[in-house]
Amino acid sequence: MRELNSKKLARNIESRIGGDISAGRVGGALVSVVQHNKIIYEGSFGSFTPGDNDELPMNTIFRIASMTKPVTAAAVLIEASCGRLSLGDLVSDYLDGYRDLKIGKITDGKVTITGRQQTPIRIYHLLTHTSGIGSGDIGDLRWVMNDEQKSSMEGSVSFYSTAPLGFDPYTAQAYAATAAFDAAAAIIEKTSDMPFDEYLKKELFEPLGMTDTTFSPNEDQFKRLIDLHDLKDGESVRVPILPGYVFADYPTSYTAAGAGLASTLDDYKRFAAMLLHGGQGIIKPEYVEMMSSPQVPQLIMPGSQRWGLGVRVICDSSYRRLPAGFFGWSGAYGTHFWVDPADDLYAVYMKNSLYDGGSGAITAANFEEDVERGF
Repeated sequence: MRELNSKKLARNIESRIGGDISAGRVGGALVSVVQHNKIIYEGSFGSFTPGDNDELPMNTIFRIASMTKPVTAAAVLIEASCGRLSLGDLVSDYLDGYRDLKIGKITDGKVTITGRQQTPIRIYHLLTHTSGIGSGDIGDLRWVMNDEQKSSMEGSVSFYSTAPLGFDPYTAQAYAATAAFDAAAAIIEKTSDMPFDEYLKKELFEPLGMTDTTFSPNEDQFKRLIDLHDLKDGESVRVPILPGYVFADYPTSYTAAGAGLASTLDDYKRFAAMLLHGGQGIIKPEYVEMMSSPQVPQLIMPGSQRWGLGVRVICDSSYRRLPAGFFGWSGAYGTHFWVDPADDLYAVYMKNSLYDGGSGAITAANFEEDVERGF
């Protein structure tokens, strides 16, 4: 087991993020690296309001976007741990309309039907981006949902039950931004007989002490929700957002299971720690092991990274920044985390920016590199 050098780690992180703040590439960020249940490094950089000099408190709330996906996957695994569902169950056994779907693609802005579904969709397909639901260019159909359909997770699930798949299930892999995880959440509502947001609160957030993780922030939490940042003409600027919204233009009544949560650094650390420590009695260890292991065959997802259940897993040494065995994911606004079981470590990076976000964010890549160079 490798041991982090706290001085080296601090030097790496502070030099890098300090440069990002000075150059306007980052408006404000919170970071934490924990090994052996001890904070090795934690810090606040920049400001709460881009372009201003106000402080960035440690209890700032961030839009975590696709870092919602591992949370939804964990909820499915809680239900599996309780025996209320199996990962191999057919989605059509729980949700109307998810049987014998068409397969299509978008050409010149129009949907072209290319075939019909041959393989039934199973729950584990939803969590591995192999279901075909809302995947690839077909996923762009979410932007044509009407206001009623995108006002709730149920509206999204109903919409995609009539839309074509991007491919036949488990014959390909393509990122599903929202739809597949909404279907997973809808199944949880069936098996638990609870609304998804209430389920997460009762079964995951309250047991872990995640008091500021929510689809629908209250008045105090909205005051702590950081402004969105962008880089314009070399300046760090604030991006106006719709009052009362967390993710894009979707209302908080839509519990978007792939992208809709807001959270804090401390809360997400608690979630990462739970995964590192084998589920902490909330999820059975064997399901955490499945979550953090490659579940997509290399035949349909070649390369050094493959999907576990709701998380990306580093599979071999050809991934330059982190060794094999690490797992985690990112958010469209720049949040990022990973868990390192071999070194008993987890790391979380929180920012909200339109300039550099998602799994390809340079800030996420640099954070990985800076922590790895801290050994």
